[in-house]
Amino acid sequence: MLSRVIHRLPAGHALSLLLAVFLLNVSLPACAQEGFSWAEDLLQRVAEVDEQTSGELGVFVKDLDSGVSASYHGDERWYLASTVKVPVAIAIMRRVDQGTLSLDSTVRLMESDYVDGAGPTNSLAPGKRLSVRYLMDQMLIHSDNTASDMLISLVGLEAVNAVTAELVPEGFGPITSLADVRRLIYGEFHPAARQLSGRDFLRLKQQRSEAGRLELLARLLGVPQRELRPIRLSEAYERYYATPNNSATLQAYGDLLAALVAGKAVSQASTEYLLSVMTRVQTGAQRIKAGLPATVNYAHKTGTQVARICDAGLIAPPPFRIAEASGRIVVVACVRGAASTVKAERALRGAGEAITASGVLRL
Repeated sequence: MLSRVIHRLPAGHALSLLLAVFLLNVSLPACAQEGFSWAEDLLQRVAEVDEQTSGELGVFVKDLDSGVSASYHGDERWYLASTVKVPVAIAIMRRVDQGTLSLDSTVRLMESDYVDGAGPTNSLAPGKRLSVRYLMDQMLIHSDNTASDMLISLVGLEAVNAVTAELVPEGFGPITSLADVRRLIYGEFHPAARQLSGRDFLRLKQQRSEAGRLELLARLLGVPQRELRPIRLSEAYERYYATPNNSATLQAYGDLLAALVAGKAVSQASTEYLLSVMTRVQTGAQRIKAGLPATVNYAHKTGTQVARICDAGLIAPPPFRIAEASGRIVVVACVRGAASTVKAERALRGAGEAITASGVLRL
């Protein structure tokens, strides 16, 4: 089936729906019959949410039944934060499908594995053996960075990036380890940050002030503080965000999720397992999910970093069955530059409310 996309246009241009009709050489009644009405309505509602949001909102939504999608800044590159953990999960499940790994396989937690962030793994002592199943739960449900990097180490970054390159040949930048995210950010202050360890990141995160963090950074690097680049931490993050690392267009990420649902990423059993874990995500309760009806299932992954916040997943009516694709909706939404996480989450909740009100869910 031909996939049809409606994009948001700048103010002063013709209606995006009419342009989509012109480009696709189909009549307006035909478009309406095939589901374009919800897309135009959604874009108008999302634009209203964006206008009320500090920072910028991007949204991509695709109806997997009709192939119709709506894109609001969805063709722009966005920093994905922890939503990159879904390709990591796919890479792991490919190894499970191949029989070279199982969910019951265990990995020893090493001193070098610790990365600051959410999740309980950092509270465990070095030497403890953890199952792949445990690590997958922590990575997806709690967005645990230490668990994520342990899983990345199991398969290698080459395998993780092969997932996106194969399923979505265009639109994704390189995915790195979570520890390397920190090294790249602190590397904006001094190139010696490449030597920082996971324990160093934990110590840096514990500093209550930016001045204290930069003072500690200089000590950890063994350099005078005057040798650090004279920028604020927020600028270091923005410099890092300007790189292609751990970024993608929202449409590319939506295509990745669609490929997962269609069984193109891993086996049906592995697909069902991944989506079932993603329905139990405990982060982002005030994001898209808060704007959706309580009767739908939402299998998703969130991402949160300084001035960047995302939520991406699959909305489906109950019961949640892979073999029954009817009524499934892919959504990817991010906010950048918002004044606070609370305000960014409010925008994502507004996106969820816009999806509900647009009629695409066909409840």
